[in-house]
Formats: sequence, structure tokens, C-alpha cells
Amino acid sequence: MVDINFPNENFTIVHREIQALIFRIKPTTFKELKISNEMLMQRHNLSMKGQSQHSMRFPPTLLQSAKSPPEEMRLICIYLKRSCLFQDGKNSSLLNDDILGATLGNTRVTNLSEPVEIRFWHNYTLDNSSVTCVFWEAGAETDGQGNWSHEGCHTISQEGMVLCQCNHLTYFAILLQTAPIAVEEALLAPLTYLTIIGCSISSLACLITIFLYIFSRKKLHDSTTKIHMNLLGALFFLNAAFLVSEPQASVKAWMCAATAVFLHYSLLCSLTWMAIEGFHLYMLVIRVYRSYISRYLLKLCSVGWGLPGLAVMIILLINRDVYGTHAVYSSSSYRNSTMCWITHPYRIVHTLNLIYFGGIILFNMTILIMVVQRLRKLRANPQQQERNSLKDAMTVLGLMCLLGAAWALAFTSFGVFTIPQIFLFTVLNSLQGKYLKMELLPDVSMTAASHLMLREATGHLSSHEKDALRGSRM
Repeated sequence: MVDINFPNENFTIVHREIQALIFRIKPTTFKELKISNEMLMQRHNLSMKGQSQHSMRFPPTLLQSAKSPPEEMRLICIYLKRSCLFQDGKNSSLLNDDILGATLGNTRVTNLSEPVEIRFWHNYTLDNSSVTCVFWEAGAETDGQGNWSHEGCHTISQEGMVLCQCNHLTYFAILLQTAPIAVEEALLAPLTYLTIIGCSISSLACLITIFLYIFSRKKLHDSTTKIHMNLLGALFFLNAAFLVSEPQASVKAWMCAATAVFLHYSLLCSLTWMAIEGFHLYMLVIRVYRSYISRYLLKLCSVGWGLPGLAVMIILLINRDVYGTHAVYSSSSYRNSTMCWITHPYRIVHTLNLIYFGGIILFNMTILIMVVQRLRKLRANPQQQERNSLKDAMTVLGLMCLLGAAWALAFTSFGVFTIPQIFLFTVLNSLQGKYLKMELLPDVSMTAASHLMLREATGHLSSHEKDALRGSRM
């Protein structure tokens, strides 16, 4: 089509299932170009009945990729109704089977400062599907087959229309994918407000507790206290990153990606420090003897802060597009909420997160059960059980908070439990920092009290620890 001769400013081929337009454009005078199939059909006195509407807008910066452009270039726009011509190995479904393509002569147009806008109209209610703007990447697979990719495209879904903003020219379409379980639209707003309030309270509580520990005159230098403070620091980063993840989704893409990276890192750090709390509890109460480890706290910090950083770094090296805008689906798909997180196409990262999270919860719950069994054995006398039952219950509740027991609610999201689980999970985990503050305050010297009480119950207190516990009770 680049070599077709035609006398007018443009050349048009119109059919119900294929349309092609060739425009003569001059780089010195080109400002912008808007085209739509509705305008084209009206110009040729053809009916739009049974036709889906679509349009394209080319920005003034379209020619910035052309080095030393000629006096005249040809912009070729193509519409195809047959998605079978662009079938990938996944047998992907496309919205309306519509495909729009654009090329600028023999010039490869990429990294536009102002995106090309492609609009696809539809009359569907997309309750169970998510929509993603994609482009055709020829020969992307190892067997030479093409593939649909979303890189360089931003999707904006509205009622009855999907807007694609892409920074390059090629063949575009809307990929239909089965969406995650949608939250009822009426519940999305209250859940959002509960999360914001809970995370705000939790982050403030974590910050206050850390500052009180730093400036406390009775500051303890034992490993237990310092591990608690590291967990509080990780939870503060997690809550703060989550609070800014939603507003950052509407700003520049690189800022949203950076926020998503920090949010993922903070989540992994929080989970890792919960696991370290479980390991430390095991060393204090279960193993007890031969539990000395040289440079213990330094090694724990290397794992707690270094391991999540290494994981995030590897993900970034493999593919930077893992982090970006993430949609939280409601029952009305055009009223979704967005945040900066792991993008939907990269399900493998979500799966790895779930495996890591599940392993930590299983490990911590196992440690908690072992500690409770140890307490029950030590309280063999019924009178002793009755006298110490309240203290034991409070100790176990405190340990459940430290070990992140409420996070196990994530595995109860099914059937009739879904809605209660969502609210319980939101409230309990967004307020985890507040619960820890109540456990560790009002006197910061009490931060190790629960572990010391456990060791007292098991008969493993040293003389130094007895003095410390006696001082905390004064």
C-alpha cells in the first residue's frame, strides 16, 4: 500500500469486514489526525447497522520517530473484523473481534511522547471479564508464532467504551480475560474507607511505638525487643506504601511502578519479619538449649530486609513491566478502583507471593500450636490452670498478633464466607500495627514481657532475665 498511486489526499477501501485508509501527510504541516469508521461509512453512504464503532487519533508528535523525514509520508490505517488472522497460542478472545492497525510508511514508530488514542465502543456488560489494550507482536513466541502484548499501552475502561493509549504504531485490539472475583460495587467504597482508616491508624501506631522505643530511658537491648521494632518498621512501610498506592495510580507511569515496587518489597519484608518472630519464639521457648547463634540479630536483619530486596530485584531484572497499574474489579467493570501493584498479566508473581505467604503462615501457626501445647503441659495442675488461664490467654493473643495469624483469613475467601472474610481481613490486618502498639506499650520496656513470661512458665529463665522480668512488673 505504500507504493499505491492516487491523485487525492487520501485513498480509501471500504468493506464491512475490512477497511483501509491511506493518507498523504507532510511532516512540516502535520498537526493531528482523527478518523472513525462512523465518519467513513457516512461518507460512502453505508449503514452502520451491525457494525461496532471505533476511532483513532494520531497526535502531533507522530513523526518524531522519523529521522530526516521526506517531504511527504503515508499513514496507513487498517480495520479488520477477522481475529483468526491474529491468533496466538493461547486462543485469546478479542472484544468484538475488532483489530485496528496503523503504520507510517516504512518507519518504525515507537516511544511517542504523546500516545496514539484508539477507542473501541461496545454494548456488553463486562461483569466476568477484564479488558486489556494489546498489540500484535509478530514472531514473539519460540515457535515463530505471534503473541498479543500490552507493553506500551494503557487501558481506560468506561461504560460502553474502552480507550487505549499506546506509544507506538502496530495492530491493536482489546483482549478479553477472565477477571478475578469481583467485589460488589456497594461494598467497594466502605472497604476502601475502612482500609484507609485502618492503615492510617496502624502506620501512626507503628511510628509512635518506634519513636518511644528509640527515646525510652528504660530501653532494652535484647534481641526480642529489636525484632519487634523491625517488624513494626516493616508494617509502617507497608501501610504507608499502601496508602499512597491508589493516588499514585493516576500520575506518571514510572512513579506508579516505583510505588508498586516499594509496596511489594514492604509486603515481603512484613511477612519475612513475621516468620522471624516465629523462628525467634521457637529458639526461646521450644529449643532453648544450644540456641546461641553468633551475630544473631545481624543475620536476622540480613534475611528480614535483604531477602525481599533480592526477590524484587530479580523480578525487575527479568521484566520491569511486572509493576504498574492494577485494577480492583467491582461488579460493574467500568467502575473499577485502581492502585499501583503487580499488573494482571503476570499471574506467576501473584502465585509466588501466595506460596511464600502460605508457607510463612503455616510455619508460624505450627510454632504457635507448639507453644500452646508447651503451656498446657506446664499447667497440668487444675488449680494452676485456673489461676494462670487469663495470663496464658493474653500471652497467646499477643503471639497471634506478632505471628500474623489474622493473615490466614485469606484462605477462607469462598462461598458464604467471602463477604465476612473480606471485612475481617481488611479490619484486622490494616490495624495490625495498632494491636502491636497495645501489646508493646504503654511502657516500651515491656516489649519483651510476653516472651519472658513464656520462658518463666517453661522454667528456662536465666537470672538476668528474671531481673528484667521483675523490673518490667514494677
